[in-house]
Amino acid sequence: MRAIAIHSAIAGAVLFAGAVPAAQAPTQAPVQSSTRAIALDNSASGMPTAALKLPFGVGERAEYEVKYGGIRMGNGHMEVVSRETIRGRDVLHTRFHIRGGPFFFKVDDRLESWIDPETMSSLRFRQELNEGSRDRERTFEFYHDRRTFLEIGKDAEEPSVPNPLDDASFIYFVRTVPLEVGQEYSFNRYFRPDRNPVKVRVLRRERIKVPAGEFDAVVVQPIINAKGIFAEGGHAEVWLSDDDRRVVLQMKTRFAKISLSLHLKSYRPPTAPATQQDSLR
Repeated sequence: MRAIAIHSAIAGAVLFAGAVPAAQAPTQAPVQSSTRAIALDNSASGMPTAALKLPFGVGERAEYEVKYGGIRMGNGHMEVVSRETIRGRDVLHTRFHIRGGPFFFKVDDRLESWIDPETMSSLRFRQELNEGSRDRERTFEFYHDRRTFLEIGKDAEEPSVPNPLDDASFIYFVRTVPLEVGQEYSFNRYFRPDRNPVKVRVLRRERIKVPAGEFDAVVVQPIINAKGIFAEGGHAEVWLSDDDRRVVLQMKTRFAKISLSLHLKSYRPPTAPATQQDSLR
């Protein structure tokens, strides 16, 4: 079984620079009509650019109650840990950690991603998966200039795609996409080219209740042509707050013959919001 990440992230004591405000529920203010849509492919257009405030940043942390088959059996969190530099580029370090599971299949999974906030693309991805009797650690480096990736420990780089996304950064990317109910968005952004396109179906809007409270939500179905939480057969659904923050409120899926769900317990907003360069249309 694989972890999520905001994939997944939904992404350990962590030190944050500066003062951190107390935990609070996501704002439910509606998205303002003046907000401009972010270009879906984030490709270079040659047009002038402007900095857009992203719905997440350093200090953001969401805590989740984890249920297996409808029974509470664990906890998880998704956070933006820090700003760092990789190969001269400013990145956001995100982490998703989930622990729990039934007595016969304990899970302790961690997904970490280092994301360029200007292009919403990954520069590094790390998996630490402890699932039942199976332990696995993998780290991937993404080289944007030559469109390749390298799994650490292997001899050769492999072809990738422009502005690649990994399993953990995908949910953060979805939070920047303008979501219109009834639409399906398609992206050739997953770092392994043969697993594209990645799709996001916007299913509906509804009001839901989670341990953190009641919220208006937009429900999306992410689909990746790979095994795991967002495989097409898992029929995963993600509830995002229907406001500017697009906080992951709830997530449900079925894979490896197990029903898994996450429900928001608490949310701490970012102390340092990030920005993205967006083409002016």
